Amino acid sequence: MTRRVVITADDLGREPGTTEVIVALLAEGHVTATTLICVSPAAEQAAHQVWELGVVPRLHVTLTSERGLPRWRPLNGAASLVDPDGTLSDDPLALGARGEGQDVIREADAQLHWMRDRGPMPQAADSHAGTLYGLHGRSWLAEALEWCARHGLAFRLPRDPEPYFGGPLPPQLAAAHERAVALADALGVSIPQTIATNRRSAHELGGYERLRDDYLRRLAALPEGTSELFLHPSREDAVTGPDGIVRTWETRLLRDPAWHDALESEGVEVVGGCGPDP
Repeated sequence: MTRRVVITADDLGREPGTTEVIVALLAEGHVTATTLICVSPAAEQAAHQVWELGVVPRLHVTLTSERGLPRWRPLNGAASLVDPDGTLSDDPLALGARGEGQDVIREADAQLHWMRDRGPMPQAADSHAGTLYGLHGRSWLAEALEWCARHGLAFRLPRDPEPYFGGPLPPQLAAAHERAVALADALGVSIPQTIATNRRSAHELGGYERLRDDYLRRLAALPEGTSELFLHPSREDAVTGPDGIVRTWETRLLRDPAWHDALESEGVEVVGGCGPDP
């Protein structure tokens, strides 16, 4: 079986700087997929820019705002998802403590309908800030997978989670993951073999070379089947906080000849789409 990888640029529409970088990377052929934040004011323009390139973005189900940006509002307005001012919190833990499953799915539906009403139907969905997975409180994986099945969407859930988490999962989390994979298979929801991304801060990485070497190791370790590498490329001036530089490093990585040489030497086929095996 061939090793394949979908290279995804997350957060299309987050704000103009990130959108500009992602559109350029798609046009240059350095990424093969992107995910759209529908609740952002910049979403519609961003979507049209990638549709013009022939790219259909995936739905980046977004239930939280981003620190350093004006707060986003949900499209459905469900009470359990918002702060008293009606905006999405920028704290995933706050959402994890109070969000109700039915409100989560109603908002996901509203975001999917937003995309469907304006352009091509997305083929897959995933979770902004990991909120659907229970990384910050309660999990809505079962509800999300059932929702994906109803709409014929693939979903970013790895069969093998170790490359993402950097080792075996704790027993309780491993059992929950096993149940989720079994449910995805039972429902016919396509999922990738594994997923990988950078989870380290600028301080932990120390510089661009460490980030590049980490991604080269991840590339070499990809299993057979179709996996997904997802990055968050942007410009440093578009992202406030100390880790804006990491997004700049990821942009640099995607244009780095050493990265492209490694893709060729490792014999990994770069594909588009949503990551599941065909």
